[in-house]
Amino acid sequence: MKPQHWPLYGLRLRTPRLELRLPDLELLDDLASVAADGVHAPGEMPFTVPWTDASPGECGRAVFQHVLGTIADWSVRDWALSLVVLCEGTVVGRQDVMAKEFAVTGEVSTGSWLGLAHQGRGIGTEMRAAALHLAFAGLGARTAVSAAMTDNPRSLGVSRRLGYLPDGLEVATVRGVPVTLQRLRMDRARWAEYRTVEVTVEGLGGCREEFGA
Repeated sequence: MKPQHWPLYGLRLRTPRLELRLPDLELLDDLASVAADGVHAPGEMPFTVPWTDASPGECGRAVFQHVLGTIADWSVRDWALSLVVLCEGTVVGRQDVMAKEFAVTGEVSTGSWLGLAHQGRGIGTEMRAAALHLAFAGLGARTAVSAAMTDNPRSLGVSRRLGYLPDGLEVATVRGVPVTLQRLRMDRARWAEYRTVEVTVEGLGGCREEFGA
């Protein structure tokens, strides 16, 4: 795809196993299919917005529309970069990097999911490491934040391995009941100390201003 009018389509993040990129329609359709096949065990709900409560077809459609919406709604002051994650050429999940008033705050947040068939292989850590490299090394971020439910050990384990520190608790409502979230935070020095995954970034020069960097 020629990224003449939306240069973010030329952005690529690469690790030893993964490539992260803004998906074209074909890759987005593949990503929607991964979502439809399931991203967590039945009975669990790791998301504060329970979008996976829908039928498989509705989950796939929701992912397809959401990613297109992030492009349509993009602004320098409020952006969400929603990247498809490919492992050795196969679509396995999604990694988001988001910020509001990044030019002022220098802070990003992240969110992600993996298809059930691709979990337990360390991919979640590797794709978050790629997102953090983009934020700190590519965009000059000062801090990165995340959050996970206190009963979600996999997500919390990824954050711990990457160097995040606890940043307090908060209560949210999911399916009409309260849940406790562990907030997490990491600054640039902490990221530099804990980084172990080799990441390369391609195509950032043509779209850096879109982030307010």
